[in-house]
Amino acid sequence: MLIDEELTLKKLEVFLAFMRTGNLTRAAALLQTSNVSVHRAIHSLESALRCPLFKHEGRNLTPLESAYVLEERAQKLVQDVLASVQATREAAGFSAERFRLGSLYSLTIKTVPQLIMGLKLRRSELNIDLIMGSNIDLMFKLKNMEADAILISLDDPLHDPDCEQLALFSDDIFLATPADSPFAQHAEIDLSDLRDATFITLTQGFATHRDGIRVFKQAGFEPKVAMQVNDIFTLLSMVSSGVGFALLPGRVAAVYENRVRLIPLQARYRLQQQIGVVFLKAKERDPNLLALLAECRMYERKDRS
Repeated sequence: MLIDEELTLKKLEVFLAFMRTGNLTRAAALLQTSNVSVHRAIHSLESALRCPLFKHEGRNLTPLESAYVLEERAQKLVQDVLASVQATREAAGFSAERFRLGSLYSLTIKTVPQLIMGLKLRRSELNIDLIMGSNIDLMFKLKNMEADAILISLDDPLHDPDCEQLALFSDDIFLATPADSPFAQHAEIDLSDLRDATFITLTQGFATHRDGIRVFKQAGFEPKVAMQVNDIFTLLSMVSSGVGFALLPGRVAAVYENRVRLIPLQARYRLQQQIGVVFLKAKERDPNLLALLAECRMYERKDRS
């Protein structure tokens, strides 16, 4: 048996509203439509089913046994369809109850907490998973639908036709020294004076590792690297312990602030990181993502002011 094309979910929705209210006027008010539209939908539904649902008594419609049977089945059908739509959207990452936000480690000091607080105010029911990693790791997760949005350095070439980005703020690169280092009292640093010093770096894939290579190249030497670490907090701990120096963004200044100093580089070595949010164009209408982007725009305006 083929389903008549006149049999639609919308008409079943109108039918259920009438059965629930028992009155054309109340059903029309519930659906924000007219009495005529409700009556027309019910009549069309009877035609599609090829059987009567109501007994017409003047202007009143009295449900027949067939109407009660359809009401019971239609309620379950509509609920199943709504659940199917929700499950499908969640599988695609749209308006799910869980939002997966990727971030660089350094952004968890200030930026990420502020964005998450704002996002929770907008969508209190949302559970947020925070995914940490490097620029390269996070881009991979975004492209493979393992993250819904990522906060990274935008200095990498991001000419991906599948992605959009929104800039948040710019951050200078500094020399990180132990607080008791002679360099800690300098107003600025000529990086070439440290060509014989020992450095600690992040591993490849992190934006700060890439930017450090650029700065050292400008200074005309390759650094003596004592060790490479996988997160910026371990790196700061190593600097504070006197293991070596590091090149780090200004946003980490609050960490170990009594034990680590961030000294500006001379103008010829200065380099900025552009930090922003990146997301897939295919998800740009997702309500959760739109809420995050709204918070990002507010953050960007506050930073600019």
